[in-house]
Amino acid sequence: MEVCPALNSNDGLKHRKLTPFRIFRGLICLVLLLSTAFMFLVYFGPIAAVLLRFLSIHLSRKTTSLLFGLWLSLWPFLFEKVNKTKVIFSGETVPPMERVVLIANHRTEVDWMYMWDLALRKGCLGYIKYVLKSSLMKLPIFGWGFHILEFIPVERKWEIDEPILREMLSTFANPLDPLWLAVFPEGTDFTEQKCKRNQKFAAENGLPVLKNVLLPKTKGFYTCLEILRGSLDAVYDITIAYKHRCPSFVDNLCGVDPSEVHIHVQRIPIKDMPLSESEVATWLINAFQHKDELLSQFVAEGHFPQQGTEGELSTLKGLVNFSVVVALTGIFVFLTFCSSIWFKIYISLACAYLSFATYLNFRPLPVLGIGKPMLCNEKPKKL
Repeated sequence: MEVCPALNSNDGLKHRKLTPFRIFRGLICLVLLLSTAFMFLVYFGPIAAVLLRFLSIHLSRKTTSLLFGLWLSLWPFLFEKVNKTKVIFSGETVPPMERVVLIANHRTEVDWMYMWDLALRKGCLGYIKYVLKSSLMKLPIFGWGFHILEFIPVERKWEIDEPILREMLSTFANPLDPLWLAVFPEGTDFTEQKCKRNQKFAAENGLPVLKNVLLPKTKGFYTCLEILRGSLDAVYDITIAYKHRCPSFVDNLCGVDPSEVHIHVQRIPIKDMPLSESEVATWLINAFQHKDELLSQFVAEGHFPQQGTEGELSTLKGLVNFSVVVALTGIFVFLTFCSSIWFKIYISLACAYLSFATYLNFRPLPVLGIGKPMLCNEKPKKL
């Protein structure tokens, strides 16, 4: 059995040294991101995700996408313009505003953040949703944002996750709503220890022995296709690699790593995807076998094939967006601390609601929904 090698090992030197200045800069970035997120959530969240949702889920999602897309745009701006990280796209150029399921390898804890760089370029930043560990919903402030943006929390136990996944996916079936649903079929981030266990399992069960990715779990991906197939345009197969080290969340904040992020995109029209569960499982395993080959090629050559499919982000647009977010946050801070007591009461009620709704995975349904309750707890009964 082949021993798992390290892809872009973290044992080497960082791209930039973690100096006191970079630590201070990282703290400033964290305070800025948290403060702007908090103010956007408590002022816009109840309006966009509650009041408007009583009228129309479609209208609520459009408004949520617009407002929180402003805040999400801060991250690609931080990565590409402040940190000077090169984000290099390769493979196919995909059209804007499609409804898609994305599958990606999971190399590190921040892979999912770099999908925002592609989504921003395609006008779908506010519509990207992730299937993520339920424990992440408990993160202060960010957990509220995950709930407002309708991320799908899972326990990574299929008997628990299946009914929750099916219930939430069924709410995404409206073809009028743009959708980017991101799934990491490996189910966990890649480490050498996990790779060795995975290789042993693959060898014992007659499956491909992979070096740079883990064998994918197929049930969740099949369920996404089963429920959404009629309203999807395509599946995007995304492969991510880093130079020279895999970054952590702190690395991103402090601008230490990575020096380059390489994102390879392959578009598969939904009509070309197999139908049966067994065929989808085989397709997904083959896709990850191809990812493994792509990553081996990346290690050897330092890049993916067919580079240069996307242009750079506009610095001017990034600065304008940053200015708008900071200005709105300043107004909200003034209203909270220097204006009427009613704003303080509103903030308190908004915080209470967001905590309650996130904990229970709870969202309103439209008032005009026939035969449906006014409020829906999206933790369905087990099938």
